[in-house]
Amino acid sequence: MNPTTIQMIGATLFALAVVHTFSVSYFERLAHRYPTHAGAFHFLGEVEAVFGFWALLFVAFKFAVTGKTATVDYIEGRNFTEPMFVFVVMVIAASKPIVELASLLVRALTRAAPVHSRSKPMVFYFVVLGIVPLLGSFITEPAAMTLAALLLREHFFSKNISTGLKYATLGVLLVNISIGGTLTAYAAPPVLMVAQTWNWNTAFMIENFGWRSALAVCVNALTITLIFAKELRHVPYQATGGKHTLVPWSIIFVSLFFLAIVVVFAHHESVFIGIFLFFLGFASAYEKYQDKLMLREALLVGFFLGGLVVLGAQQQWWLQPILTGLSPNAAFWGAAGLTAITDNAALTYLASLVPGLSDEFKYMVVAGAVTGGGLTVIANAPNPAGYAILKSEFPEQSIGAGGLLLAALPPTLVAAICLWVLR
Repeated sequence: MNPTTIQMIGATLFALAVVHTFSVSYFERLAHRYPTHAGAFHFLGEVEAVFGFWALLFVAFKFAVTGKTATVDYIEGRNFTEPMFVFVVMVIAASKPIVELASLLVRALTRAAPVHSRSKPMVFYFVVLGIVPLLGSFITEPAAMTLAALLLREHFFSKNISTGLKYATLGVLLVNISIGGTLTAYAAPPVLMVAQTWNWNTAFMIENFGWRSALAVCVNALTITLIFAKELRHVPYQATGGKHTLVPWSIIFVSLFFLAIVVVFAHHESVFIGIFLFFLGFASAYEKYQDKLMLREALLVGFFLGGLVVLGAQQQWWLQPILTGLSPNAAFWGAAGLTAITDNAALTYLASLVPGLSDEFKYMVVAGAVTGGGLTVIANAPNPAGYAILKSEFPEQSIGAGGLLLAALPPTLVAAICLWVLR
C-alpha cells in the first residue's frame, strides 16, 4: 500500500510521540534549567499530554494540506467513546465512597487470611495486585486500575518503600490489569474491539482466556510478594479503618450505583455523560463525604487517549500488513511487541477488519496484545490512569519509561507462558 502524504505525516508524528513518551524526564530537566518557560516544559513533561500535543500538530498539518472541511470530517469520524468513558469511570471510581468500599473489602480479605499479623501487609499487597485486577473483568479495567493504584499509593507507595519495589509493583500492576480484564467480553479494550465481529461472548472468554489469565495474575502477584517479603513486612499496616470518618453506607451504595450504571452504558457516551453529570451533582450535595474529585488527572488521561485515537487512525497502512503477514505464533509475539509502541486495542481492531482469519490467529493476536499491555504507558488504555495516580511517589515525580519496561518484562513473560505456552 502506497501511503498518502497525510498518512506519512501521521506515522511520523506518531513515531515522534512514542519517542516523546520515553523522553519526558528531559523536559522536566529543561523546566528547572529555564524557569521562564517552566510552564511549557512541565506540560511537555507530562506523559498524559504527549499524544494530545502531537495529535494537535497532526490536525494543524491536515488542516494546512486538506482544508477545513476534510479536517473537521476526519475529527468527527473518530470514535472518542473510550477516552470519555475512561475519564468518567476514573473520576467515579476514585471518589472517596468507592475507594473506601474497596479498602474495606481488601482489609476484610486480609483479616481473613490465617497468617501472623506481621505478614498482614504482604496479604494486603497480594490482594491488591492479585484480586483487584481480576475485578477489572467486571467493573472494567480503567476502574480496577484506578482502585488498585489508589490503594497502592495510600498503603505502600506513601510509606517510603524502595524505588525498586515501586517499579516492580507498577510493572506487575500494569501487566495484571491488561490480562485481568479478559474473563469477560466487555471489560478489556482489546477484547471489546473484536468481541462483536468475531462472536466472542463471556463464556468463550472464560474458556479460552479466563483461567490462563487468572493463573498469570496470581503467579505475578505471589512472586513479587515473596521476592519483596522482607521489605513488605516492615510496611505499617492498620488492621482497622483509616484515619477518615467512615462514609455512610447509603452514600457508598449510591456511588456504587453510579459506577455500575456507567459500566452498563460504557458504549453509549450520551448516556454515561448524562449519568456523570448527575454524579457530580450528587457529589456536590454530599461533599462532606467526598475528597477532592480526581478531575485534573482524569482529564489528562482522557486527553492522552483522545490524542491516541486521532493519531492511531493513521497507522493502519503499515500496521495491518505487518499483522496479516504473520503466522499465528508470530502474531502472538508480534502483537506483544507492537503493543508497546501503540495501543493494544488499535492492534486488535485492525485485525478485526481482516476477513478469513483462522480461530487460532484470532486468539493469538488478542492474547499477544493483552500480554504486552504493561510494557509501556501507551500499551493499554488504563495505563495512563495508573501512571497519573502513582507518578508523584517516584523520584522527581516521574516514572522512567526504561525502568517501567524492565520492571514489566518478568510479569509479561509469565503472562506469555500462561497464554501462549499453555495454549
